[in-house]
Amino acid sequence: MARPKSRDPDLDDVAAASKPSARQRLIDASEQLFADHGWNAVSIRTIVAAAGVNLAALHYHFGSKEQLLAEIFAARAKPIAEERMRLLAEIDLDDAPSLEGILEAFLRPALTIGSDHRFGGRAFVKLRARLATEPEAVSRRILASAFDESSGEFLDALERALPEIPRSDLEWRFHFMLGAMFYTMADAGRIQSLTDGRCDPGRVEDALENIIPFLAAGFRSAPNSVRPITKTRRRSK
Repeated sequence: MARPKSRDPDLDDVAAASKPSARQRLIDASEQLFADHGWNAVSIRTIVAAAGVNLAALHYHFGSKEQLLAEIFAARAKPIAEERMRLLAEIDLDDAPSLEGILEAFLRPALTIGSDHRFGGRAFVKLRARLATEPEAVSRRILASAFDESSGEFLDALERALPEIPRSDLEWRFHFMLGAMFYTMADAGRIQSLTDGRCDPGRVEDALENIIPFLAAGFRSAPNSVRPITKTRRRSK
């Protein structure tokens, strides 16, 4: 009986080198699970089963589910924050800075780099939008760590572009901008259904072309302090 040919050891080395590490498999699996179901709804056992590793591997590489989420988010969010600051640095903030330019510098990285496969692709876009709407303290802490510093810089820039608008008004308007941005990023499909696909947030340039003038008009609207107060009519009993 002929002896079977031995496997080329070099092929074994190539296969081992091309297989993602346990750490990377945990990151990839958990990112998709968190994006699909939310951080709080995904158990550690679900993560390790999806990654094809044992429970000890998660504790060894990350220590906890919260730390796993924090490391995923820090790695994915850093390029977005850096690109925002790079684009903001190209705007002359000392000489009537362009409001539209500031808004584009803030939004474009989130809608383009955030959907780039090098930085997590659609899974991270979905995860970020989901985290932004979850009232968990963990989510708030992770988002703050990733974006508070750069967002503060943009609020300062908006104040320079709109000196006639009180800072408190700008902060509310910034909040509303975040809501519009996150819903656009989530791309839930509702508006495509409503418009037979004519409006598609997945087309990034179309989304930017429409969202920037919309938000600019809101930021430029009269300060709350000079608007007439509309009295609410009391219902007769």
